[in-house]
Amino acid sequence: MAYQAIIVGKKNHVARITLNRPDRLNAINSVMGREINEALVNIADDEEVRVLIITGSPRIREKEGRQEIKHCFSAGWDLAETALVEPFVETVAAHKNPVIAMINGLALGGGCELALACDFIFAADSSEMGLPEIKRGLLPGWGGTQRLPRRIGISRAKKMILSGETVSGEEAGRLGLADVVVSREDLDFTVTDFALTLVGKPPLGLKRVKEVINRGMDYDLQTGLKLEQEALGFLLQTEDFREGISAFLEKREPQWKGR
Repeated sequence: MAYQAIIVGKKNHVARITLNRPDRLNAINSVMGREINEALVNIADDEEVRVLIITGSPRIREKEGRQEIKHCFSAGWDLAETALVEPFVETVAAHKNPVIAMINGLALGGGCELALACDFIFAADSSEMGLPEIKRGLLPGWGGTQRLPRRIGISRAKKMILSGETVSGEEAGRLGLADVVVSREDLDFTVTDFALTLVGKPPLGLKRVKEVINRGMDYDLQTGLKLEQEALGFLLQTEDFREGISAFLEKREPQWKGR
């Protein structure tokens, strides 16, 4: 399927959505929002996909005879457009497969909120992340006021959101905003290697673990434990469980079927 504002690819059971409006620093407009939603639905329906990576295209310009590269995940909501952006962030958060945000540069406002909706955030140490909406008389309206405190704690989140300050990738790692921080040169390899590690796990197990953790966070401990037991009971009936036991006893790598 052809897209205007994103690029979608798939390799080795890993899908990748690349935000692709580099001249606008991958600012999110209505077209991009709609296309992300469409891509997420298509990927969710693809049984070959086990992990999803979301990243952004760099802006490349010629300046004084040389290339000037501006690395960017997303600068957030495109304020030049007044049309409402389709609410794609919750679709990201609800995606059944593990989702990795690969932050290779600016991740501001809605771009940062998109990353927060992912299961994992891997960032280049030279990246810049933040929720500066307060500087425009707004607040983070794509989940930032709720997800950032859950990641880094209430007081730290208030400090970032109320001041509109941004942090480097290194600081994001210290705060717990980013799960893994590496050099830009190592970022793609590190993310791909982790994605392939997840691909090597049973797909039904990956989905159920993600579902139980996410749903359990909305309930008390006892309800969460009940969800856990229900998921365990389901997995005990699968072919993948039987394959896992057989592979362990036969000292070989399991061949997961997703059944």
